[in-house]
Amino acid sequence: MWFRSQFNNGQLSHYNYYLMKTLPIQHEWNLTPREARALQSRLAAGVIRKSLRRRIRTVAGVDVHIHGHVVRAGAVVLDFPGLNTICQATAEFPVNFPYIPGLLSFREAPVALAAIQRLGTLPDALIVDGQGIAHPRRFGLACHLGLILDIPAIGCAKSRLCGRHGTPAVTRGSRVPLIDTNEIIGTVLRTRTGVRPVYVSIGHRVSLNDAVDIVLACTPVYRLPKTTRLAHRLAGKQ
Repeated sequence: MWFRSQFNNGQLSHYNYYLMKTLPIQHEWNLTPREARALQSRLAAGVIRKSLRRRIRTVAGVDVHIHGHVVRAGAVVLDFPGLNTICQATAEFPVNFPYIPGLLSFREAPVALAAIQRLGTLPDALIVDGQGIAHPRRFGLACHLGLILDIPAIGCAKSRLCGRHGTPAVTRGSRVPLIDTNEIIGTVLRTRTGVRPVYVSIGHRVSLNDAVDIVLACTPVYRLPKTTRLAHRLAGKQ
């Protein structure tokens, strides 16, 4: 199943209206950086950090690429734990927010939401190539998407945004806590023996243990989850 969408600025405004009418969390995307930071701080209070309440049967990945003045998202749903592709979708928007560390969700979330909605089904869990609560305001892209869609979401990032940590052992499954101001905000996880770790954190409606277990189940061969690798491939196509 393939979907592709091209939006101009007027259509983007229409899509923002559509989101506000159909999703439980409603807010404007056309904000100043100061307003965006304030919104993150407010929305962070709504992130649920609790264990999963039902069995995971499907898991999705989403990734976003910038192609010139266009931002493109790829989303893919796999069965779980088999990791066979069920459906996939893409969406494209004009770049509508500057690159500002800590505010990437305002650049990436609208197009990611469009791709996810075009899947035709919501997954039981979502793995995001980015941060969850391992974020200065505890509200990275995984939190933003999880809260808006009201589904379990996990941040699985390739690099650290904030916090400090030790070095996990070299074997697959080894982990150490990621700590910021005396709070555990994530896990530094070795998904492949002898390969650089990833940074796993809660996005929404999962515990940190849930997040680590799902990421490990989705990385049977490579460093990054299969969900992320497939979504990355979709988002990178031109």
